Amino acid sequence: MSITLVLGGARSGKSRLAESLCHVPRSYIATAQAFDDEMRARIAKHREQRGIAWTTLEAPLDLAGALRAAAGDVLLDCLTLWLSNLVLAERAVEPEIDALLAQLAKMPNKVVIVSNELGLGLVPENALGRRFRDLHGVMNQRVAAMADCVVFTVAGIPQVIKGRLPE
Repeated sequence: MSITLVLGGARSGKSRLAESLCHVPRSYIATAQAFDDEMRARIAKHREQRGIAWTTLEAPLDLAGALRAAAGDVLLDCLTLWLSNLVLAERAVEPEIDALLAQLAKMPNKVVIVSNELGLGLVPENALGRRFRDLHGVMNQRVAAMADCVVFTVAGIPQVIKGRLPE
């Protein structure tokens, strides 16, 4: 078992790098929800680009369950959207993160996790934004602590900050 956390900003190359680290057989756990036409188009484009070599599991809320159901190498994309889904659904976030970490510790195969790095921007102007940023930072720290490898992507260039990239 190995866990790799791929961090970065929007359009930094996180997902492309994460996909390249997973080998067949592989599962893609998608956390995005299609609430509008633009998001539906994005999801369709991503699915088409991945092709048929991926088994896709949609998990906007139940990541632990999706991880249990996944086969082969696993790409979880992305924790930021998952956390947003939890907050908007008014779910208790900390127990969900605990369940995620407990399941990650049991995974027999490679798991590659994508998450945004939000802590480099401005302080959000409202309480919800600040709460989300703080929860997100703690979540990333907890996942990074158990990860074998942590990578920060900048302009499509991976910068390994912990461990080494899996083969």
